[in-house]
Amino acid sequence: MRKVLITGGLGYLGGRIAQFLGLQGQAEVILGSRQPCLPPAWLPAARMVETRWDSDSALEAICAEVDAVVHCAGMNAQACAADPVAALQINAVATARLVRAAARMRVKRLIYMSTAHVYGSPLTGVLTENTCPVALHPYATSHRAGEDAVLSAFQRREIDGIVIRLSNGYGAPMHKEVDCWTLLVNDLCRQAVSTRRMLVHSSGLARRDFVPLQAVCSAVAHLLHVPAQDLGSGLFNVGGDWSPTVWEMACLVQERCAGSLGFRPELSRAAPQAGETTAPLDYRLDNLLRSGFQPPADKLAEIDQLLAFCQDSFA
Repeated sequence: MRKVLITGGLGYLGGRIAQFLGLQGQAEVILGSRQPCLPPAWLPAARMVETRWDSDSALEAICAEVDAVVHCAGMNAQACAADPVAALQINAVATARLVRAAARMRVKRLIYMSTAHVYGSPLTGVLTENTCPVALHPYATSHRAGEDAVLSAFQRREIDGIVIRLSNGYGAPMHKEVDCWTLLVNDLCRQAVSTRRMLVHSSGLARRDFVPLQAVCSAVAHLLHVPAQDLGSGLFNVGGDWSPTVWEMACLVQERCAGSLGFRPELSRAAPQAGETTAPLDYRLDNLLRSGFQPPADKLAEIDQLLAFCQDSFA
């Protein structure tokens, strides 16, 4: 059975990906955590390893006899803005050290969870893997540097290095303490359950590509098995092929709440600025679709599950 190490395995993305792979029964899941701990209740069969990012030997030790690494550990956008130097240390330097350790231990494949925001902010127009990045925010620039470490190792044939540029994910975490409640859809669902009101802190006119976490997990599982000769450049946009405005998404959450929880939360937003318009957005998944991936069709089930999670956790 293939052994897959997931860094940040107790976090938002890492936890969902770990459970998805574990329930498939096709991989022995190893969860990396900065602190020693027992396996979580939601994946008791997982093996836990302590991740020490300041030690090359420690990183090599956790990569020993591992077939693949899914690298989800990193700083979020708010933390990166508050400390750009730490963002580079964690999202870029630590990624480069992990890539080097994995290559030395002959790990076959490493998947790095980067961000669509390397293309700029806000995202507008047609965005493909061939679009030139214009990263400015520390969250984006630090991830862009991490991407270079992965893709350069792939070009040198040291490891099958894969970069996922992820758009706006939404969905329930594995436990409520996970740092995911500033994400738009997650925040709206929590607001709805906690206060029966939802406030959009902008005009809501901007478009975003939204992707359910079930689709992200499916994409990661798919990319773990794509033959090396079919990886192309190693760069893959992962999104929902769906770009509603923020306001349209908020209205959808309101409707799903009425249908699944039996009440319709009050919904409000900030007034649009003079001359503010909605720009088009087409976040293309060309490389992923070319590799044979078929995205899950149901985008609404993830919202219903997220609302149910919030109802259980915060009502």
